[in-house]
Amino acid sequence: MNALTFNRHSVWAIYKFEMARALRTITQSIITPVMTTSLYFVVFGAAIGSRMTQVDGVPYGSFIVPGLIMLSLFTQSIFNGSFGIYFPKFVGTIYELLSAPISYLEIVVAYVGAAATKSIILGLLILTTASLFVPIRILHPEWMIAFLVLTSMTFSLFGFILGIWAQGFEQLQMIPMLIVTPLTFLGGSFYSISMLPPTWRTIALFNPVVYLISGFRWSFYGTSDVGVEISLAATLGFFIVCLLVVGWIFKTGYRLKS
Repeated sequence: MNALTFNRHSVWAIYKFEMARALRTITQSIITPVMTTSLYFVVFGAAIGSRMTQVDGVPYGSFIVPGLIMLSLFTQSIFNGSFGIYFPKFVGTIYELLSAPISYLEIVVAYVGAAATKSIILGLLILTTASLFVPIRILHPEWMIAFLVLTSMTFSLFGFILGIWAQGFEQLQMIPMLIVTPLTFLGGSFYSISMLPPTWRTIALFNPVVYLISGFRWSFYGTSDVGVEISLAATLGFFIVCLLVVGWIFKTGYRLKS
């Protein structure tokens, strides 16, 4: 196959297989995350919203919507991206994939594209569900879609890296549970970091998740903890780092050919 030819048929075959797998496990892939996020709206909206009516001029129930969407987006993108490539490693079909007439770029596009698509669908479903509980306005819909797509792709790519690195299901779940989820909760999902004392506010700025959530929330309400340009630059920076790591993995065959 010509190196300059993009094998669309192979990419489409892998993409369709991954999307079909999501439909076979729709309860785990879609319904459970939506129901879990809905519980967050009910619990936090009722328990905290009754005491904290507004944050930065936005009703508290509406204020937490972008953060909750990002919370689900991070975890599900990582899960979809990691499991998609880890399962072929687990059952041994990864060697058939590596020997097939398909380039590394096409493998990444297929798996990451499918993982990101599932996460974007989930994010839109959660947004629709949230609108049933609280009033939502989106001041910059084009930026909302841009952040949604870019974040889904970035964390699906990060999950792809995690799936190659992991040597067991424990390692596959370790990073999301011990690192990503805590950083998300501490990254302003349920509050503005401007509400923190100065020392903790400075510490919070070292949390990369703050920049992702802040930019996404700005697209809804025009309010953010950091500038939207900084949020976009941070997201693009993380995406580029993940691309470089994936390139190094396929160049060296790290945990793929052994």
